[in-house]
Amino acid sequence: MKKKILITGGAGFVGSHLCERLAQNQENEVYSLDNYFTGSEANHVQGVTYIKGDTKNIASLIDFDPDMVYHLGEYSRVEQSFDDIKTVWEYNKDGIFAVLEFVRRAGCKILYAGSSTKFGDGGLGRSASPYAWTKATNTELVMNYGNWFNVPYAITYFYNVYGPREIQTGKYATLIALFKEKMKNAEPLTIVSPGTQKRNFTHIDDIIDGLVLVGENGYGDEFGIGSGEAFTIKEVAQMFGGKIEMLPERKGNRMSADVVTAKTEALGWSPKKKLKDYIDTLRKNGWK
Repeated sequence: MKKKILITGGAGFVGSHLCERLAQNQENEVYSLDNYFTGSEANHVQGVTYIKGDTKNIASLIDFDPDMVYHLGEYSRVEQSFDDIKTVWEYNKDGIFAVLEFVRRAGCKILYAGSSTKFGDGGLGRSASPYAWTKATNTELVMNYGNWFNVPYAITYFYNVYGPREIQTGKYATLIALFKEKMKNAEPLTIVSPGTQKRNFTHIDDIIDGLVLVGENGYGDEFGIGSGEAFTIKEVAQMFGGKIEMLPERKGNRMSADVVTAKTEALGWSPKKKLKDYIDTLRKNGWK
């Protein structure tokens, strides 16, 4: 019998890489549930069954009991969440309740992708934006379902993921991809003031290594998956080497976050890729 694995957000940046990795194992039967809010059919990979729809409707969309659910399919932008609060609630709060009820009935394990904003600025970051608050409180609900209903769970936390398939343009673009596009187009690198906010940029391959490891062997909270290297946004811009243009400060923009990786490292995980090497490779390839 093959192991049936459901990945919510499987057509997104992180989810598509996880689909790809898990589908390489012939013992897995991999399914993706995605509403394509930020996901894309261009991210589809071989060996995966794709189902279109919102996580709040998971019970009517998925007609089988999976052995494992990786719940990545939530709204995931900090600054934009102030304008998108209704969408944030629908995707993150309505979604998590439906998914937890689904896994409870299916009797399977859930890996929940939390947000490292929960640890930002000494813990104050958990309420700094609608996005951060929904993600932090969702981790509490996952833990409570574990205690109330014996739902097996693991909660992971990503730290500023970068790599192939990032969103490069528009409202939901992520920093490294945005800088790459600006360098390619000879545009200034825009930095939200003050520019001294630090981030732990983590390559997608290291993230997927951690996700698979925790999915198979981790139980409980605080499985951080993040590089120990921290850089300010200004330092990252300087690595790219472009002209810098400062933007006004924005709400919800944390200054730092504690990297909580001890439990993941105890399973045998460690980050292997460095941001500077990735930027150097982009430069050699003409920012492609």
